[in-house]
Amino acid sequence: MTPGDLQREAREHFERAVAALHSEPYGLTLFVSGASDSSANAIVNVRGICDAHLKGRYHLDIIDLNQEPMLASEHNVLATPTLIKDRPLPSRMLVGDMSDHPRILIALDLRSPAGADASAAGGVRQPIG
Repeated sequence: MTPGDLQREAREHFERAVAALHSEPYGLTLFVSGASDSSANAIVNVRGICDAHLKGRYHLDIIDLNQEPMLASEHNVLATPTLIKDRPLPSRMLVGDMSDHPRILIALDLRSPAGADASAAGGVRQPIG
């Protein structure tokens, strides 16, 4: 194999890996607290985002911490509503009512930050780490 063949093969391998990332199903868990307005809004918002941008390639679990409080510590959930993206990597944790759709799309790696208003407030909190 020539160096050009090796480079072409490496590039094709990289492109296949990137394509696989874009088709990998999303694993999401939304933690809510009872039937509060913020919990209901978060559920509607997350389902809307998933149906619009991940149709047929996501799994969403909704967990009411009033019914299963022990799961809060297992998943490091300190406030509700909290959305955790486990797949694809990197994992993300978002806190709020999920109403700031552009910022959520960026946090879920569904839209690039180019053109996004970085100064927009509310809706999403991303912990460091």
